[in-house]
Amino acid sequence: MEVLSVRNLGKIYKGAVSHEALSNINLSIEEGDFVGIMGPSGSGKTTLLNMISTIDRPTSGDIRIGEQDPFRLSEEQLAMFRRRELGFVFQSFNLLNTLTVKENILLPLALDGIALDEMERRVQSLAEKLDIVSILNKRTYEISGGQAQRTAVARAMIHGPKLILADEPTGNLDSKSARDVMEMMDRRNKEDQATMLLVTHDAVAASYCNRVIFIKDGQLYNEITRGDSQPAFYQKIINVLSLLGGEGHEFSPIRR
Repeated sequence: MEVLSVRNLGKIYKGAVSHEALSNINLSIEEGDFVGIMGPSGSGKTTLLNMISTIDRPTSGDIRIGEQDPFRLSEEQLAMFRRRELGFVFQSFNLLNTLTVKENILLPLALDGIALDEMERRVQSLAEKLDIVSILNKRTYEISGGQAQRTAVARAMIHGPKLILADEPTGNLDSKSARDVMEMMDRRNKEDQATMLLVTHDAVAASYCNRVIFIKDGQLYNEITRGDSQPAFYQKIINVLSLLGGEGHEFSPIRR
């Protein structure tokens, strides 16, 4: 089943000098897919993510999420659509430090008025899968960056969204925590068929995806698919990044 369909998508920012951020983008994501998007700063990948996440409206073309066009919804319907159908993971975690880990995870369910025993069942099941049972009652300032990002992933998944959108989820983590988080996301993708879209500068993080789409100057540049070997896929990603250009410091091809 197709979870995301992007057709002939374009975005122009009007101003004294109009800027075409994206043009003629076509993209399809099936249920259970794990897709990475990479490109130099200013390539348009964040613009694309903002439109898929319904934060920004396209100038042309259309986006369907689970066969629905979110931009035809009213503000109230769109807020509910975003809350129920999408899960978000951010570079800066975006957790509420006044709440415990468990309360942060349960937030999407609490907003939807889910019964307490059902909330408890879901949070225990997911916490076991993400290895965060021991920190459920801690405040967010008492946990590590890696644990905070696992908490954010749990919050993104707790309501069973159609699509999980992750924006630089390893950007604030050391290399070991980054690998732990990506391995955990990889397992949830494989075992739970969670559909994920990941925007990243990090070739290691991207190597956990099933395929990686590269954007340059607002257009699709290349797409590569992972075979059986993750190290070989990582090398393919590095090769495309070197052809793609951009500033050397923008990508982190070597993680110690």
